[in-house]
Amino acid sequence: MARLTLWRWGVLGLAGLYFLVPLAASVVFTVDVPGQGIDLDAYTQIFSTGGFTSSLLLSLELAAATIALVLLLMVPAMVALRLGAPRLRPVVEVVCSLPLVVPPIAFVAGIGTVLKWGPEHLSRTPLFQTFVAIQNPDFPFVLVLAYVVMALPFVYRALDAGLRSVDVRTLVEAARSCGAGWPQALVRAVLPNLRGALLNASFLTLALVLGEFTVAQLLGFQPFAVWIVNISGSQAQLSVAVSVLSLLVTWVLLLTLAGFGGRTRTTSRG
Repeated sequence: MARLTLWRWGVLGLAGLYFLVPLAASVVFTVDVPGQGIDLDAYTQIFSTGGFTSSLLLSLELAAATIALVLLLMVPAMVALRLGAPRLRPVVEVVCSLPLVVPPIAFVAGIGTVLKWGPEHLSRTPLFQTFVAIQNPDFPFVLVLAYVVMALPFVYRALDAGLRSVDVRTLVEAARSCGAGWPQALVRAVLPNLRGALLNASFLTLALVLGEFTVAQLLGFQPFAVWIVNISGSQAQLSVAVSVLSLLVTWVLLLTLAGFGGRTRTTSRG
């Protein structure tokens, strides 16, 4: 037993070094100025650099909208699949895994083709305004749609693992026998037991949106990841400092979600 414990701590230590050494090297690069010693200018300049606040807020808004939309789509679908059509599970699993197979370049090329095709053929229909609205630079909803598709494999796995650990049929039947409708049974009986799976899906989606670059760049929008790359050419230390800060911001957001989930569980038990 002692040897097994030592082995586990050794593996955790190596994993910690694997992640912490590059992070520490990045921090040293941002504060070490040759001939001057330690200088924190790279971090003090972040908040005054043009585009920082707007790009970060845009990414957070996109992340919130993506999480809400993908959960709104997937949770009822997964519950219905488990209750009414379990034989379709392999089909849904393959469909949700397709974003892992399709290269992001091909994916964004298809989106760009549709966005160009729409105004050309729908200019005299009400849908023309829809194509214009989803490409609004202030909040490009087309990125939300793209991120929902890209998040499907991760959300599916997280929800599937949660549903496997819960007797959904019994919960729904008990709620229905007490007079609850289907929406009420889903919200009050199923969702509280899927809190961990919902948080995991939210974690993965948040990390995906905050770090996604290819789709946003090729479609011509500037969320946080694109802004970091755009300033990296002329201000190397600043770009690395922003990357370190963005990693810390992501950690804080994930810990906040985890803390919220923990407080909710404590309240429900109490």
